[in-house]
Amino acid sequence: MSAELQSYLILIVVGFLPSEVWRWLGIALGRGLDEQSEIILWVRGVATALVAAVVARIILIPPGALAGVALSVRIAALAIGFFAFLFIRRSAFAGVLAGEAALIAGALAFGG
Repeated sequence: MSAELQSYLILIVVGFLPSEVWRWLGIALGRGLDEQSEIILWVRGVATALVAAVVARIILIPPGALAGVALSVRIAALAIGFFAFLFIRRSAFAGVLAGEAALIAGALAFGG
């Protein structure tokens, strides 16, 4: 087996399969639940809080190349993405796209 194929196999076994099992289990168990039930609202709240925490960490303590982009540019890109989300029919895709475009434009304009 080639080293490249072995690397992909390790990535699938260690990185993909463990999380995929939980996704399928969540789908199987969550099928009959009411979307407005207490447990689903709690899970949605926890998931939202985790995403917010990860975004805050990436903005305040940026990894890799993002560390070279000014904090003001990162915060402005976050605000632009949030407003795009709100004003474009609450579309997460539009918010991410607008935020990413603002981040790239800011990094090019102000260095980074």
